[in-house]
Amino acid sequence: MSDNDATEIDLDDLERRMDGALAALRHEFASLRTGRGSASMLDPVQVEAYGQMTPINQLGTVNVPEPRMVTVNIWDKSMVQKVERAIRDSGLGINPVVDGTIIRLPIPELNEERRRELSKVAAQYAEQARVAIRNVRRDGMEQLKKAKAAGMGEDDNKLWHDEVQALTDKSIGRVDEALESKQQEIMQV
Repeated sequence: MSDNDATEIDLDDLERRMDGALAALRHEFASLRTGRGSASMLDPVQVEAYGQMTPINQLGTVNVPEPRMVTVNIWDKSMVQKVERAIRDSGLGINPVVDGTIIRLPIPELNEERRRELSKVAAQYAEQARVAIRNVRRDGMEQLKKAKAAGMGEDDNKLWHDEVQALTDKSIGRVDEALESKQQEIMQV
């Protein structure tokens, strides 16, 4: 491979962008309720606090004391009712129980139909990640076309093409593994 910067393809940048798509997928997966509690399941919930929309984890401590229970210890007593309402209205399907400044979130069992729906949502998230990775691959291939036009040799071009494709295949494989793991977690009874 040539040392000439004009014909180098920035594989590190492509890999970083593909890893970003995988990280976004993992974040999306974390927000899917699976019948087990996780602190990240409250990440998408925002509360009107002090004149602006604020994530719950900036209003209290989120804990998972047991697999089917999440607790939020609200720091400011005046915010308890707003946080409770935000959780109730979030669409997570959780019924908060207020005990002073602590809000308990018992995680109900998922029925079979809901598990299938969540599995389909997970598959949609995975497909979005695959599309994002393919878009990064397309950008890499465009860089290769430009480099070839700028004088990159056929052999170097083929080597870089194979590198970009291998990186793409590896990233899509990681998306598929994450999806399979998440779907198993969702479908476990």
